[in-house]
Amino acid sequence: MRTRQRLSLLTVAAMIGVTGCSQGTEPTESTAEQNVAATTSCAGKGELTMWERSGGNKDMVDMLVAAWNTKNPDCKIALTYIPHTEMVGKIAQGIASGQVPDLMGMDLIYAPQFEKAGQLVDLTDRIRAWPELATASSGHMTVATYDQRLYGVPLYADVSALFYNKDLFKRAGLDPAEPPTSLSELRSYADKITALGGDVKGYYLPGNCAGCNIFTVGPLMWASGAKIEAAGPGDEPLVGDGVKQVLQFERDMVRAGNVHDGDRTENGETFHLQFGSGKVGMMGTGNFNITLARQQNPGMDFGIALLPGVAPNSSASFIGGDLVVVPKGSKRVNDAVNFMKFLLSDDVQVEVYAKALNLTTRSDMVDNKYFQAEPLVQDVAKALTVGRTPYTLTFFEQINSPQGPWLKMLQRAYYSDDDLDAVIADAKKEMKEIAAKS
Repeated sequence: MRTRQRLSLLTVAAMIGVTGCSQGTEPTESTAEQNVAATTSCAGKGELTMWERSGGNKDMVDMLVAAWNTKNPDCKIALTYIPHTEMVGKIAQGIASGQVPDLMGMDLIYAPQFEKAGQLVDLTDRIRAWPELATASSGHMTVATYDQRLYGVPLYADVSALFYNKDLFKRAGLDPAEPPTSLSELRSYADKITALGGDVKGYYLPGNCAGCNIFTVGPLMWASGAKIEAAGPGDEPLVGDGVKQVLQFERDMVRAGNVHDGDRTENGETFHLQFGSGKVGMMGTGNFNITLARQQNPGMDFGIALLPGVAPNSSASFIGGDLVVVPKGSKRVNDAVNFMKFLLSDDVQVEVYAKALNLTTRSDMVDNKYFQAEPLVQDVAKALTVGRTPYTLTFFEQINSPQGPWLKMLQRAYYSDDDLDAVIADAKKEMKEIAAKS
C-alpha cells in the first residue's frame, strides 16, 4: 500500500461546495431512468470515459476494461490513468467544472469524504437488491456506504497477509508448514532466521511509510483487540492494550536486529520488492506480492499465513483496493451501473479476476478452478474473512500523511527510547484534533 495524495479532501470538499456544484446544477435523472434494470451490457451507445488512479492494480483494471470492451463494442470504455498524487484534485476540479468522466475508480479509503460532500451519485435504489452484494468484499462495501446509502462496488481488492520464506524456515530449523500464529511465535521465528547470519533477517518493517504500516502493522493491532483511527469528532483513537503491545513488539524486533538497517528509510517505493529478495524471513505484505516474488525469485519457496495478534490464533488483515463510483454530473449513469454489474458477475469474477490470479471481490467466488490450482491465492484469500477497512473522513490526515500522527508515533516507537505511553498519548491527542475538524 503506497503513500497517497497529500491534498486534504476536506479542502477539496469545501472547494467543490463553493462552486455551487453540489447545489443541484448537475443533470438529474428521471425516476424511469433510475429504475432501468441493470445488465452486463450497454444501456446506450457511444464511448464511455473512465478515470483510474495510477499506482493501483493497473494490470487488473486493464483486463477488466478490455473484457467489457470485447463484450460491448458499441460502448467501449476509454480508460485514462491519472497520477495518484493528482487524482483527488483532478476529481474535484472536474466536478466543479462539470467535466467529469462517466465513471471512475477511486481508492476506497477516500470514498467516505466524497460521499459526505455529495459529489458521488447515490446508487442505492439501483443496486441495493443485487444478490451479488451479499458476498461482495465487506471492507469495500463499508466505505461505499454513507448514511445508509450506497455509492459504489469493488473494483479490485488488496489484502495484507504474512508472507514467509519456507527456504529460510528450513535453514533455521523451523517447520515450513507451521507459520507463526501469535506475535510471540513471530518474534521467536524471526530470532532463529536472523541467527543464520549474512544479509538475512527474520522480519521486514517499513520504517518511513505510513501507508505500508497501516496495511501491515495496523492488522497486528486489530488482531490484538485495538482500535486505531478516530471515525469522526468525539471518537477516541488508539484504544486498547493492543496498541502498546504491538509497538513494544516492533521496538523489540528492531532492537534485536531482526530487521535490516535500510528498512528505516523505506517510504513505500521499494516495499513491494523486499520479500522477493530472498533475504527476509517474514513480512507483512499484499496479495500482489505472489506474482512479483515469483518474477523476482523463481526458485524461492514461500507460504502465506494470516497476520497474527498477541493471543494465539488471532488474526486480522487490511482490505484495500479501489471502488468503482460515478461522479456527480455523469451523463451515463446507467452504463456505469451496468459496468458494476459486469464486474460482480460470476463469469467475470472467475474468468477475469481469478484466471489472472487476482483476488475475486466476491467471497463466494473464491472456490474456483484457477484458485484450486494455486494454493497461495487460496491462502491469501482467507484474509478477506478477517479483513477490515478503516472508516474515517480524515484518513489521510490521521494515518496516511508522511507528516501525520500515525507515522510519527510508529517512528518514535521503533527508533527512540521514548516512553510508549507518552508516545501513544501524543498521537491520540493529534488524531482527535484532526477528527474534530471533519
